[in-house]
Amino acid sequence: MHPITADDPLTDEEAVALLARLPTRLEPGLSPAEFDAVESRYGLQFAPEHRTLLTAGLPVGQAWPNWRHGSESSLRDRLAWPVDGTLFDVERNGFWDESWGPRPKEMARAVDVARDCLRQVPVMVPVYGHRYLPSGAVTGHPVLSMHQTDIIIYGADLADYLAAEFQFEFQGEPIHHGSVATVAFWSQFV
Repeated sequence: MHPITADDPLTDEEAVALLARLPTRLEPGLSPAEFDAVESRYGLQFAPEHRTLLTAGLPVGQAWPNWRHGSESSLRDRLAWPVDGTLFDVERNGFWDESWGPRPKEMARAVDVARDCLRQVPVMVPVYGHRYLPSGAVTGHPVLSMHQTDIIIYGADLADYLAAEFQFEFQGEPIHHGSVATVAFWSQFV
């Protein structure tokens, strides 16, 4: 697999090859109408390589978000996971981002301020389990593992992530060690 970039995006053939290596059941890929419905309903935009992968086939089962048949509440919970984890750290672990201004003394007010500020950060779209890509048209962004404010790069791009997560035969060394996350707010934790 080659690194995914705007100039060299994930190809349909590579998406099919990646899906063939996954240890999960596959359904037919999402149609353009299904993508439009999901993006509209949940206020997100799949990254180009994520869209290419899900067009080639929809992984289902285990920790995969089922964008076709998953319950709306389950999908909304998965989309809320990064923000909810950050709010947990505000309330229980003393986390406060300096861009939010002075931290209110009352915990309930601090959580409300943090929640309001977090409404402005990019939506993170679940790929598998607690691994996420940012919503939007950015190609080749690292896949982030997100657990509260413990956020790390788990793959240089979607192909690198899938190969690492599911232990594919990999040509050359994994490249995620030198990757840089650039998504607003979330990247500061990496």
